[in-house]
Amino acid sequence: MVSIITPSHNSSKFIAQTIESVLAQTYERWEMLIVDDMSSDNSIDIIKKYLQTDKRIRLIKLQNNVGPALARNKAIEIANGKYIAFLDSDDTWLPNKLQVQIQFMRDNNLLFSYSAYNIIDENNNHLKTFHVKNFVSYKELLKTNIIGCLTAIYDAEKLGKIFMINTGHEDYVLWLDILKKIGYAKGINEPLACYRIVKKSVSSNKLKVVMYQWNIYRKIEKLSFFKSIYYILFYAYNGIKKYNFRLKE
Repeated sequence: MVSIITPSHNSSKFIAQTIESVLAQTYERWEMLIVDDMSSDNSIDIIKKYLQTDKRIRLIKLQNNVGPALARNKAIEIANGKYIAFLDSDDTWLPNKLQVQIQFMRDNNLLFSYSAYNIIDENNNHLKTFHVKNFVSYKELLKTNIIGCLTAIYDAEKLGKIFMINTGHEDYVLWLDILKKIGYAKGINEPLACYRIVKKSVSSNKLKVVMYQWNIYRKIEKLSFFKSIYYILFYAYNGIKKYNFRLKE
């Protein structure tokens, strides 16, 4: 079984599309753990409607606002699946996502995998397809994060449950942690998911993104100052290439 980890905070605008994309999966052995992080909109009401139609969907309501990293950790803690997959409350999966990726992991005896993904705007307009290399190591991932959170799956049965650190770019830190343990991951250069660009999101603030990245190099990965400079230059260059398009209004 695959445990799908979905943090939700004031996600009423997109959460129905996210859940519908999971319900449409051709691979049916999954549970979806939606962790509501003290929403103040009507997203919980939307989620509850789906709870009544499919028992594989579970809602966990937090009593304090803790942020996406700790919200995901709560879901990972109670997950029952062999595989842990991630899907944020404004993103979606293509119908064959789980079927293709789980078979890929089985065929290649993989502990961690990822895929290409489409980038869409708030109105579901396609902006770009982000392609990926079929192999990434720890050192290569330091240069740029090619693993989209909505595409990542790791084998919790063999690796054990691995949790996120409550910091900026918490998903990226988790991928680095996994790769330090296993050496490499493999990817599918076929878009299996849709990442939504939302205005005023944390990831849209480029200065914060660079600060988060520097903190990861220096304080979490314990790299030297000069190695951090080396990798931040790669990160900035690859970031410009990755998002070199204009958002559609």
